[in-house]
Amino acid sequence: MNSSRFALIGILLALWLFQNLKAKAAPHEVTPPNTYCNPMNLDYAFVPWKISQRLADHRSTADPACVRHNNLFYLFSTNQEGYWWSRDLSRWNYVWHLFKENATGDQVCAPAALSTKRGLLFLPCRTDIPHDSMPLYISKDPRGGKWTEEVQAFPVQAWDPGMFQDDDGKIYLYWGSSNVYPIYGTELDPKDGYRSKGGIKEILKLDPAKHGWERFGEDNINGKMDPFIEGAWVNKIGNKYYLQYGAPGTEWNIYADGVYISNHPLGPFTYQTHNPFCWKPTGFVNGAGHGSTFDDRYGNLWHIATTVINVKYTCERRLGLFPAGVDEDGVLFADTAFGDYPHYIPKIKKDPHSHFTNWFLLSYKKHVWASSERAERTAVSNASDENIKTYWSATDGSPGQFLAMDLGKESDVRAIQVNYADEDAKTYGKQHKARHRYKLFHSHNGKDWLLLIDRSQNNREVPHDYIELSHSIRTRYLKLVNVEMPTGCFAISDLRVFGSSPGTRPGNVENFRVQRHSDERDADLTWDPVHSAYAYEIRFGSDPKKLYHSFLVYGKANYTLHALNLGTPYYFSIRAVSESGLSDMSSILAIGSKPLDNASHLVGLDSTRKPN
Repeated sequence: MNSSRFALIGILLALWLFQNLKAKAAPHEVTPPNTYCNPMNLDYAFVPWKISQRLADHRSTADPACVRHNNLFYLFSTNQEGYWWSRDLSRWNYVWHLFKENATGDQVCAPAALSTKRGLLFLPCRTDIPHDSMPLYISKDPRGGKWTEEVQAFPVQAWDPGMFQDDDGKIYLYWGSSNVYPIYGTELDPKDGYRSKGGIKEILKLDPAKHGWERFGEDNINGKMDPFIEGAWVNKIGNKYYLQYGAPGTEWNIYADGVYISNHPLGPFTYQTHNPFCWKPTGFVNGAGHGSTFDDRYGNLWHIATTVINVKYTCERRLGLFPAGVDEDGVLFADTAFGDYPHYIPKIKKDPHSHFTNWFLLSYKKHVWASSERAERTAVSNASDENIKTYWSATDGSPGQFLAMDLGKESDVRAIQVNYADEDAKTYGKQHKARHRYKLFHSHNGKDWLLLIDRSQNNREVPHDYIELSHSIRTRYLKLVNVEMPTGCFAISDLRVFGSSPGTRPGNVENFRVQRHSDERDADLTWDPVHSAYAYEIRFGSDPKKLYHSFLVYGKANYTLHALNLGTPYYFSIRAVSESGLSDMSSILAIGSKPLDNASHLVGLDSTRKPN
């Protein structure tokens, strides 16, 4: 009896020790993750050789076309020498495939993709250079990288194309990228080599005089040229056709996607009052334009879009993924609230507003130090400033270079994002055997370090590596130690830490004011600072029950907005954000407007002139 009892106690003690030692010794990574964080952690290619000849070498991609085909997601974007596929939107697998280059040397630029019963169609854009042509490709096995030319020379001169197939099987093409010409559309005839059927129609143009968000320039101000319209994409939801477009310029923080709605795939289209429907002007990741909307197998809508860096080159960009939806009134929206914080990837149909994890930023403006510092412009303080445009760089990329952070107090860490900056990179194009390797340690006193995450055997490039921990770990100090760089110096734009800190929620925001200018596209927002708040979330919309626009303001208690539409009343609310949670939303403030003739928002002429 006693021996059996002691044996049972011994087994239980052994199990307890095993679990505790395992928790202390093993990395806390979840596989596969239940969450993701923007910018997307893709093995982005470096720019092509023709660009890197003139500029500092850097990674970039943009103009994503993402479709679900045979229950896998396929993601195509500019200059990647291939594409990605995924089962769950969290882990993306790269497929190397060289398509035909266009006349300017792009290995795919601003492509279109369309899932059909015959296979996956893929169309890279051609240029406006005479005699340039691109094939229309088709694949029955895109995961295996097997493609054939459906049409050797696509007959429509389509820059930034988008393709759509209606329920009746008819296929339509939309295209345009210009600050002069509009978005065009036409029906295609697959039986006649995909030539235009029924003529080419002018679909829509920008109207920045009425739509503040369409104005060119950073924060929609100081634009030195007319804005660009590009990136047409169409979804049919219910009985409505949603024609989406990017504006006003890919290099700006306010790059966004707008939408017009119609009862017919070629219009006429009506401007949606809630516009832009996808917009993210502040935070670590800025911009959310020239994208594509698709659904998952559970019926959730998603919008993937181009985000902006614009440091080493005007077109230095990344990709961001946002939950999307269409409400009961047919309004299309993308939820960019906390759009660069961890979000859940649902395995059921869910409200698009419910994806945020409520893991808050623990690393903002925290004290950081490093093994070395290359120059004043790459100061170590840049690694916690929540700005993707700035970064810290070590003097080289040797093993052992490190970056350390003090969270200020013991906090519950749930996820970490390591954002590399590619300082002094010496490469171009796709690097097939390159990899980032590192170790991340944590400490309670800043002296005794325990291994938290081990990436020393990683075999991929992970320029925005995101690690979700299996459970929260309470700690104060973190140290990121380089093991191997694919190229250049060990450089970090931000070491971002998410979770929560012990304490009470911040107090509610008081004296929130919104003053619309005489130019109704602009408004000044002010409020009283809240103790313990590191940021403020502002929501607004054209309906008090649809505050779909959202952005975060860090470190100040004012903001000037230049993105409003003339003739549209708006409703605003604000709440404080701290490491311990959120305050209550404030009462909704309403600001009026002068009425406009609604007919001015109707577009889609019967013109059939051919684009220049």
